[in-house]
Amino acid sequence: QVRLVESGGGLVQAGGSLRLSCTAFASAMCLSRMGWYRQAPGKERELVATIAPDGQTYYVDSMKGRFTISRDNALNTVYLQMNGLNSEETAVYYCAAEACGVAGMKYWGQGTQVTVSS
Repeated sequence: QVRLVESGGGLVQAGGSLRLSCTAFASAMCLSRMGWYRQAPGKERELVATIAPDGQTYYVDSMKGRFTISRDNALNTVYLQMNGLNSEETAVYYCAAEACGVAGMKYWGQGTQVTVSS
């Protein structure tokens, strides 16, 4: 079994920063790509960024230059540094992970709330 536990959400003013963390508890399981998604009230869940085990990253265009995804493979932890947040980015942020050899995010965390006040 794999359990993803997010932390670091909270309330921040517009223009501020937050750093999210996600630790994967995955004994004997191989995890590949990990990523962050978010779901704003009344909207569908959307991709924020992903990172491969070798550190290769992908960002949605609107996050480029403001968000940074990173991972520590030894700690099974992925991070999301978010700068320049705006109120439209208020959402529940979810961590996700792929199983090795299987395309698509299979494992999901419970989510952490990020609220940006204007």
